[in-house]
Amino acid sequence: MLDAATIRSLIPQAFVGADLPALGARSSGKVRDFFVAEGRRVLVTTDRLSAFDRILTAVPFKGQVLNQLSAFWFEQTQDVIANHVLDVPDPNVTVALECDPFPVEVVVRGYISGVTQTALWYRYSLGEREIYGYTFPEGMVKNQPLPEPIITPTTKGREGEHDERVTCTEVVERGLLDGETWERVQAAALVIFRRGQEIARRGGLILVDTKYEFGRTPDGQIALIDEVHTPDSSRFWVAESYEERVAAGEEPENFDKEFLRLWYAERGYRGDGEPPVATSDLIVQVSQRYIACYEKLTGQTFVPGAYPVEERLRSAFT
Repeated sequence: MLDAATIRSLIPQAFVGADLPALGARSSGKVRDFFVAEGRRVLVTTDRLSAFDRILTAVPFKGQVLNQLSAFWFEQTQDVIANHVLDVPDPNVTVALECDPFPVEVVVRGYISGVTQTALWYRYSLGEREIYGYTFPEGMVKNQPLPEPIITPTTKGREGEHDERVTCTEVVERGLLDGETWERVQAAALVIFRRGQEIARRGGLILVDTKYEFGRTPDGQIALIDEVHTPDSSRFWVAESYEERVAAGEEPENFDKEFLRLWYAERGYRGDGEPPVATSDLIVQVSQRYIACYEKLTGQTFVPGAYPVEERLRSAFT
C-alpha cells in the first residue's frame, strides 16, 4: 500500500487527460479519453473521478487501478462472453477492438443499497415499492441481500444529463435492443456477476452491485466492453465485518467510491448544484481504497506507474 505522503505529493500531478494525436481522433467520457483509428479504439484511463454523473475531482493512481483491474476481469470472464481487449501496453492504456456500444447500461444488484438517485435503497427509502419493474416487500433493511441478483438497466445519459431508469421489459419495448440480444446480454451479465462475487469473496470482499456495458463487434459478436468490476463501476464491501455492521445499523466497510458518494451526500450534494471541493485527505483515502481493492481482488501487489502520466504517455505514443 502506498503511503499517504506519497499520494498527497502527487495530487497536483493527478492525470486528467492527454492529447496524443499519434493515436487518432480524440473524444472523452467522464473518466476515459478515447482515440480511434483503423478499427481500433485506444482507451486512456485518467485519474478523473465521477459520481452523481459529474466529474468531481482527480485521484492519483485511480486510472491505473481501473485499467489494470479491468484487464484482470476481462481475462477472468473471457470464457463467458467475448470482450474488446486487444492489448494493454501501458498501466493506463488499453487497445481495444472498435465496437458499436449498446445504448443500455446493465446494472446488476445483489443487495438493496446506495445513495444515488437511481439506487435501490434511495428509491425504497422514498416509499417506492415498484422499482425497475420489480416489487419489493415492506420491512426491508438497508444493505440486506436480495433473494437473487437482479438487473436494473439504465439508458446512457448524454453529456450533462443523468442516466434514465428503465425496466428490463422497456429495453425491448422502446427499441433499445432486440429481444434476442437483450436475453443474451442479461444471461451473460448474471454469469459474470456471480463469477465476480466468487472471486471477490476469495479476497475478503462482497461484490454488491455493478455496471456492465456491452456492444457489437464488426463481425457481429456481442462483446463485453468498457470496464469490469472496478471501484468505479462496482460496489464492494468487506465480508468479514458485513453482518456485524449491518446488524448494528452501520454502513458496511467499503472498498469503492461509495465512500466518496457518502462524503458528498453527507454535505447535502446528490448531483445538483455546485459540489463541495474534495479535500486532500479525502483524495488520499480514495486512492488508498482503490489500490487496496485492486490488491484484494487480483491477489497481486500494486506496482505504481511513473508520474506525470501524460509525460510518460507522450514518450510512449509519439
